[in-house]
Amino acid sequence: MSDCCLRGFEWDAKPQGREATLEGTFTNTRLLADHYAEEVGATVYIPVLFAGEIHPLNVLQDQTQWHKLDLLAFLERNAKHIREPQVIDCAKTLRSRHRRIGAIGLCYGGWATFRLGDNRGLVDCISTAHPYLLEKCEIEAVAVPVQIMAPEFDPMFTDELKEFSNQTILRQGVAYDYQYFPGLEHAFASRGDPKNSGERKGMEREKNSAVSWFRQWLLEM
Repeated sequence: MSDCCLRGFEWDAKPQGREATLEGTFTNTRLLADHYAEEVGATVYIPVLFAGEIHPLNVLQDQTQWHKLDLLAFLERNAKHIREPQVIDCAKTLRSRHRRIGAIGLCYGGWATFRLGDNRGLVDCISTAHPYLLEKCEIEAVAVPVQIMAPEFDPMFTDELKEFSNQTILRQGVAYDYQYFPGLEHAFASRGDPKNSGERKGMEREKNSAVSWFRQWLLEM
């Protein structure tokens, strides 16, 4: 896991959504969910994928304390083959309750959205920003409208993967929206600094783009 996965700022606002299984969810994620829900006009769910395990925010915000985090062990406990069944079960449950479903994943959730967006009919569209752990085979399998928001500097969603996505998805026969964010780096969409003008504009653009994408594919069909 890159250092940029740890950097981040907690945004100054109070989430509005109802809590059920959201305990421990990073506040910024919930604030984004509030925006998506209000501006798309949709019900937004945030599945908790890490069995309630969280890294303390004060440690994440202080690079001198990063040695306290055993990231390799964390990733082993939350490997894709461990968490994918939860992701799939969640999607199946939501599919049984709602007419149309979209999935968005930032960072770790990026690979999960692509897994959901294959030909199993679990979701109707997907969106991701700076995806982590995404593999070429998952990109090749996408079968629903897909949106990718890619920062210029990203050791996880590398230039090679960006190029592969742009070449491959165009041949998939699905609607594709690729957006490039010059000057920004991995994690900007969920952990950018709102006091930094460039990062704030990037976060706003990401949010607005995702809202437009989901309004198109969930509400206008």
